[in-house]
Amino acid sequence: MPKKEVRNDIRKYEETIEKFIQVIAKNMTLYGITPSVGRLYGVLYFSEDPMTLDDMRDALEMSKTSMSTGVRALSDMKMVESTFKRGIRKDLYESEEDWYKSFTSLFGNRWRQHTEKNIEEADEAVEELQQIMQRTEDEALREKIEHDIERLRYARNYYEWLMKFIQVIESGEIFNYIPKNIE
Repeated sequence: MPKKEVRNDIRKYEETIEKFIQVIAKNMTLYGITPSVGRLYGVLYFSEDPMTLDDMRDALEMSKTSMSTGVRALSDMKMVESTFKRGIRKDLYESEEDWYKSFTSLFGNRWRQHTEKNIEEADEAVEELQQIMQRTEDEALREKIEHDIERLRYARNYYEWLMKFIQVIESGEIFNYIPKNIE
């Protein structure tokens, strides 16, 4: 094959991978991850070898501090892990190859945090409304508070159900109901 065709194939390959990395970055915003951290994950995912922060900085043309922050965020979500390679003193990182594992970890973590907060907020609202109800002599307000407390209890029951769902995701039990697509 002529050199020009090889160069064109390499260029087309790089454009194709870069395009998919952009898709990864865009989709990760659904989980509260910035596009730059999503791109970092994509670069690590397609890297044949583990990468140092310097390697990542060069690949993404971002600051080493940004790379460090991004790697820490991805590591907290169990999407990136540090690794060791004999003879290399710098920290090396590689992506978690199992997207199912990454999703269950990320989804569970994010939803658990928000759901726990929602349960706390519902409990606090019920408590505050009960205090108002004990103080007030306004019968119309008392009826409204009783109605709203029932709504808050319904919401809390939903959040408790959601916590059970999150546990099914985090434990991997979800794959008993919806198996992984493995080819």
